[in-house]
Amino acid sequence: MSVWPAWEVREGERATRWLHVRLEFADGARIDALATVCDGGVCVEDVQARPALTLEDLAVFAEWIEGPLARACAGGAGPGSGAAAGTGAHRDDGSVRTRGPEAWRFVARTYREAQERGADPVLAVMGETGCSRRGALRLIGRTRDAGLLSPRHARR
Repeated sequence: MSVWPAWEVREGERATRWLHVRLEFADGARIDALATVCDGGVCVEDVQARPALTLEDLAVFAEWIEGPLARACAGGAGPGSGAAAGTGAHRDDGSVRTRGPEAWRFVARTYREAQERGADPVLAVMGETGCSRRGALRLIGRTRDAGLLSPRHARR
């Protein structure tokens, strides 16, 4: 997978970045996308695929690009940057343990710091742990269950 910058627009302190994303498969299939990143949120603006994607494929595509996009936004992205080893690869170098009380304290601190900066806390946890969005949400949920973060919202 490759992620590289398309362009950036600044308005005062706020910046919106557009990134190109490309996945190429051994069978010749290819997916190209244009994603925007602004205020800690990511939006896929355009997707072109050969052959065409089903809705299920599109959902899997979103999972594949979330980690590399978060890393590209945290640091400079250049052509060929992105996932380290193939599609959907996430950091697994053991630098951040994702289980137990130590991990929950780390997740709580990362989450709160992102909130204080006005950034997306889920993207912050993704970037710090190398987890996919789904994995980061599971970690955040476990951290809430451990009582280190307040409940997300009251259920009615």
